[in-house]
Amino acid sequence: MPDITPFLWFNTEAEEAARFYVSVFPNSKITRIVERTEAVPVDAGKVLTVSFELDDKPFTALNGGPYHKFTEAVSFVVHCKTQDEIDRYWTALSDGGMPGQCGWLKDRFGLSWQIVPETLPALLSGPTADRVIVAILSMTKLDIEALRAAAAP
Repeated sequence: MPDITPFLWFNTEAEEAARFYVSVFPNSKITRIVERTEAVPVDAGKVLTVSFELDDKPFTALNGGPYHKFTEAVSFVVHCKTQDEIDRYWTALSDGGMPGQCGWLKDRFGLSWQIVPETLPALLSGPTADRVIVAILSMTKLDIEALRAAAAP
């Protein structure tokens, strides 16, 4: 399979966003910043793209102007092993953003994230899946123990 790199369109915040994201996730770094040149007629000398890695996975951010906005139609899922991880990512990514329902949030740049326990697929399978779904629907940030309790026979 070829490499697939998420390419994120920002108005002017590509570098700020990339620096924020690499501060949140371990094993993350900025790998390249490309500035606009005279060949790009708008904002020569300002950042055009930022390449970065989040937990060793490549991303690119573009300062493309105000023409396109993020929507909930695309989100990134963060699979967490513990409640502490859920709490940490939820707090960091929702700072300046907006909490949503069912483990979803929008960060300060408008990008949507789902902060979920890695055990969620298992909790959603089997005869108690309906109870787990009802529990999820009542939450903003997901609570692993409450989800496990809902899944208990």
